[in-house]
Amino acid sequence: MYLLTREASPQFGKPITVRVIRERTDRHTYCGWAWIEVYQLDARGNATDRRELFVRPDGMRPVQTPQPTARRTPVRSRPARAAR
Repeated sequence: MYLLTREASPQFGKPITVRVIRERTDRHTYCGWAWIEVYQLDARGNATDRRELFVRPDGMRPVQTPQPTARRTPVRSRPARAAR
């Protein structure tokens, strides 16, 4: 997981946390820049959006974030037994 700030690209005036899916090698870029596909993460580490970004890999900072929370189905309560 990485924190993207202005060091990675001017577009990140407000920093975001991402999980990299892959680097796009099929696109030509300027020296020192790359196209990447990422999942943008919320504060709990859950993916909220899939994005394709143009960044400077030197400016990407590794960070530790919580592991995504597992989605659990609520436990259903059983009906009460009738008194005999």
